Amino acid sequence: MNSNSIQVPNQANNMKKFQEATFLSWIGAHEFFSLEMWRAALAELVATAFLMFTLTTSIISCLDSPEAEPKLLVPFAVFINAFLFLLLTIPLTGGHMNPIFTFIATLKGMITPVRAIIYLWAQCIGCIGGFLVLRDVMSHNVADKYSLGGCSLGGISPLTALVLEFSCTFLVLLVGVTIGFDKRRFEELGLPMVCTVVAAAMALSVFVSITVTGRSDYAGVGLNPARCLGTALVRGGHLWKGHWVFWLGPFLGCIVYHCFTLTLPKHGP
Repeated sequence: MNSNSIQVPNQANNMKKFQEATFLSWIGAHEFFSLEMWRAALAELVATAFLMFTLTTSIISCLDSPEAEPKLLVPFAVFINAFLFLLLTIPLTGGHMNPIFTFIATLKGMITPVRAIIYLWAQCIGCIGGFLVLRDVMSHNVADKYSLGGCSLGGISPLTALVLEFSCTFLVLLVGVTIGFDKRRFEELGLPMVCTVVAAAMALSVFVSITVTGRSDYAGVGLNPARCLGTALVRGGHLWKGHWVFWLGPFLGCIVYHCFTLTLPKHGP
């Protein structure tokens, strides 16, 4: 047996180990042992829970107001809540609180798949916890009337709801994330202005969705699959009807937006 026959298996083993190490590094396996990542996940959970509590309370208060067009107050509630919580969480976790932002951050390579999965679980658990608290403190009559602020199709078809979820998600990403994920523009604008832009994009999407259909029984896009899941689990009933729309639409929007950004120029003229 010559030395070459020994080197070939050794080279193959080394290559296999290198590939395994590269894959583990790519998915972020090391983050399982990162205290910083678990602290960030806990922050995501708590922030998401309180966002659901305050946002849903604000939206239901708007809808229950005596104004002639109470639904038009909802975008303002979305903007205020989104702005404050983004301002709080962006320095801590990146300000996700939503599987949409976590998914697009993963596609763009800003976070690892492992961190994304942990964030997703934290967001879902946070939403469930927030709505459990809300269910216990909210008037049962109001909770019944507005389905605990859950995501429902109302009187529109699943296809229409899917198109709206896709379009409004794409709008939020195009306006908000294109600026928020750009380090140069983030530094130029500063944290408060970036939070303003992202929150305004979310409010604009909600405004478009609640006005374009002309249906009074449609409360607008979900824009947050975890929020829709939380209310469906806590409230149940008709909120499960077409629930898949509130996941498929946003995630399709993320994929199409990511593909679109690959065609954008890196710098303007």
